[in-house]
Amino acid sequence: MKILSDEELIEAFIDNLWIEKGLSENTLNAYRTDLSKFAAYGAMSSKPFSFLHFHKDDIDAYVASRIDSGLSQRSVARLLSSLRVFCAFLIQSKQREDNPMGQMRNPKLAQPLPKTLSEQQVEDLLVAPNTENPIELRDKAMLEVLYATGLRVTELVSLRMDQLGLQQGVIRVVGKGNKERLVPLGEQAIEWLQTFLKVGRPALLKTESDIVFPSSRGVKMTRQTFWHRIKFYAQKADVRVHLSPHTLRHAFATHLLNHGADLRVVQLLLGHSDLSTTQIYTHVATERLQSLVAQHHPRG
Repeated sequence: MKILSDEELIEAFIDNLWIEKGLSENTLNAYRTDLSKFAAYGAMSSKPFSFLHFHKDDIDAYVASRIDSGLSQRSVARLLSSLRVFCAFLIQSKQREDNPMGQMRNPKLAQPLPKTLSEQQVEDLLVAPNTENPIELRDKAMLEVLYATGLRVTELVSLRMDQLGLQQGVIRVVGKGNKERLVPLGEQAIEWLQTFLKVGRPALLKTESDIVFPSSRGVKMTRQTFWHRIKFYAQKADVRVHLSPHTLRHAFATHLLNHGADLRVVQLLLGHSDLSTTQIYTHVATERLQSLVAQHHPRG
């Protein structure tokens, strides 16, 4: 078998990725960059090594040098992922028998905190729609329901009339994996929902439909459309924070925890199958409490 140079091994690996997985040019270039930098490090090392003769200790030393130079944890994780796939290729192509990445583990990445709104910002957003207008009355009802329940935007725009239990004060939500859950509605949300169903919805419907919140054309609204509506009201209310389709969902969870709600109750309301998914909000709530202490405590 011909012994390939590091450069030839990289190109053979890239060709293999393109043929086997059809990866994009950007992704292939990212692999090429990661491996070329590791090859350059190996050539300049105090004990030079090649791709056919490097060990776990060489990877550890390289990663340490990159971290010292300011490489982020996410970039380190990508680098190790590149080396892991590359080593699998070396074994598959019979260039190596051992796998120096066998014992390596990616660093645990810090989970990004969801963007949220203060209670005053939510209040400003909720009063922004002009409820004399049928479309803005619909949006007002949607915002109230979203903040009262923590629904996903997809769940909200997909709501059908038979999912509403206004007398019981609940909504039957069909979430991810077709899992159903009952979510309670607050008094304000019920009031605005009833007003919309009586006044606004008939004005929007062109034909008979069981969609609770129809678009201006009388059909099911897309989540992208509702996201644009949220951004419209944020601008109108001068709420100058980054918004996402889940901003009010995040605010719902954070504000509940700020007011003492049990984490497992919030988990059930959000429809999370795993409590660890919900725990991210405890960090948001803690940050908010720390900010309040720093702002108002005499020794803050």
